[in-house]
Amino acid sequence: MPNRLAHETSPYLLQHADNPVDWWPWSGEAFDEARRTGRPVLLSVGYSSCHWCHVMAHESFEDRATADYLNEHFVSVKVDREERPDVDAVYMEAVQAATGHGGWPMTVFLTPDAEPFYFGTYFPPAPRHGMPSFRQVLEGVQQAWTTRRDEVADVAGKIVRDLAQREIVRQAAEAPGEQELAQALLGLTREYDPQRGGFGGAPKFPPSMVLEFLLRHHARTGAEGALQMAQDTCERMARGGIYDQLGGGFARYSVDRDWVVPHFEKMLYDNALLCRVYTHLWRATGSDLARRVALDTAQFLLRELRTAEGGFASALDADSDDGSGRHVEGAYYVWRPDQLREALGDDAELAAQYFGVTDEGTFEHGQSVLQLPQTEGVFEAEKIASVKDRLLAARARRPAPGRDDKVVAAWNGLAIAALAETGACFDRPDLTEAAVAAADLLVRVHLDEHGRLARTSKDGRVGPNAGVLEDYADVAEGFLALASVTGEGVWLDFAGLLLDHVLARFTDTETGALYDTASDAEQLIRRPQDPTDNAAPSGWTAAAGALLSYAAHTGSEPHRAAAERALGVVKTLGPRVPRFIGWGLAVAEALLDGPREVAVVGPAPDDERTAALHRTALLSTAPGAVVACGTPDSEEFPLLADRTLVEGAPTAYVCRGFVCDLPVTDPDALRTKLTAP
Repeated sequence: MPNRLAHETSPYLLQHADNPVDWWPWSGEAFDEARRTGRPVLLSVGYSSCHWCHVMAHESFEDRATADYLNEHFVSVKVDREERPDVDAVYMEAVQAATGHGGWPMTVFLTPDAEPFYFGTYFPPAPRHGMPSFRQVLEGVQQAWTTRRDEVADVAGKIVRDLAQREIVRQAAEAPGEQELAQALLGLTREYDPQRGGFGGAPKFPPSMVLEFLLRHHARTGAEGALQMAQDTCERMARGGIYDQLGGGFARYSVDRDWVVPHFEKMLYDNALLCRVYTHLWRATGSDLARRVALDTAQFLLRELRTAEGGFASALDADSDDGSGRHVEGAYYVWRPDQLREALGDDAELAAQYFGVTDEGTFEHGQSVLQLPQTEGVFEAEKIASVKDRLLAARARRPAPGRDDKVVAAWNGLAIAALAETGACFDRPDLTEAAVAAADLLVRVHLDEHGRLARTSKDGRVGPNAGVLEDYADVAEGFLALASVTGEGVWLDFAGLLLDHVLARFTDTETGALYDTASDAEQLIRRPQDPTDNAAPSGWTAAAGALLSYAAHTGSEPHRAAAERALGVVKTLGPRVPRFIGWGLAVAEALLDGPREVAVVGPAPDDERTAALHRTALLSTAPGAVVACGTPDSEEFPLLADRTLVEGAPTAYVCRGFVCDLPVTDPDALRTKLTAP
């Protein structure tokens, strides 16, 4: 018989709906039950594509004896960290403070007042490698709760007090300047891996936000070292196993320093961010490799993550059926030489050489992850295209990885921005149309009549959880990109609506600091607040970027002032930990460049000469430039006010702070203005 999770919208929670554990979703009712029965709470946090979450579920939560013990002694609460990033952040902070590390599944024991007192991540079903078994942990916690309740309460109270006294690094009173950005670049150079690309050692994550900073820094200053680090990292990732050489799209991270063996889950946020990075790299360099990867990644988003409602699903699992009924990580993606022969016949040797498939294998059990160890030029292009098509068709006959179908507002905002800009740069209106459809879904389903944003939806049904700061910020970013690309001012209006909530409900009016949850959100043991990037831009710096772009579009001084105040934390952290505040550094580059405001006016929306100026503006590498396109004096964009045609011809104005250079009517002249220091 299904438990309470059967009524949830989260695919991760639904995966546990048939567990014998009597799960509760995170709710006041669960903690009321704990108080009523005098039992502690087991909080288990994970997400749908988490490999070790699935392992612990199979080993422990599907085990009847373990479930019976849990049901007798605990109130068990299951949380999808992607639905409730606030809950995840608060308790992960406690786990990391207590144990020095964190991860998922996250296992935390709480009092009925939601105060944590014992922590861990994955626990095996039997003692292993110095770890106690999950049953031993449960019995130890239960005994402590029964026999030393006062001591447990003291520990929990101390933990909560310690968390309350923690504060983020105090932010500077002003945004970073040239000196701080130069120090950040120097810090990145020290951590850069010149042989393999990327930063630091294994595991290696795609440094999407840092790459955006490097590209913007090069565009503004001409620093060739910044561009070289971005180019080399992008090439190494694109040639490595972290990139799906057949179907496009990137895995979550590489377990090694050489980008060879990925952790195979594919996340929407990674692929949205990297699609945009490779588009921007092409825009800066004209690289054929960057063009191919950007377009193939965009195609992956549409083919494998797009939902029936027009949004984008959260993730594909790392694990899939290996054909024998076992769920194995990477089974869908890896190849042995005999599998190549079965799929390709006489072309198998060519494919093995091209993709680096060996008898020994580069993964496990003689299997290889496909890579591009050599340049493509030494192979016949038509033959390779045929090989890829046949391998992709063969792979499609394998059991596919599971898909987490929930639509997360923030990550869809990132996808909207990426697809809008990729569609514009490569003249692919289908990509821009997909961005518009996803934006329509967010407006129809996630946005209420007061402009408040819901975090998730599934199958067109809105989820119960309120949007957090990254939702408002990333969706505003996506809408602003759509406004620039489509020339439709309604997206600017929607962005403004969301950013009004950022100012009113997420911002500390005294300091300008930003919180991850709204002032009227559910109160947890601590109000989460983190300016550093994780897998995606922090809500704090994403909001700063959207506020800055909106101010450039509208001339709003309150929005610009809020952006500048929010960037004070980048002045503090940028020189010290540049790898972890890359998006804030990228926004700071836009601030130092203006950002530039480009107004393009023409006699009609479908005028070819107007379209040429508009496209030239969108291809600009000027950091954070905003573009408005329409007819003279269009009321859709404040940037178009009082803009006139020059001698009846379509005209472009390049401005900073609404102070403009002389207008131009020629795309080459516009390009020159946009690349000038």
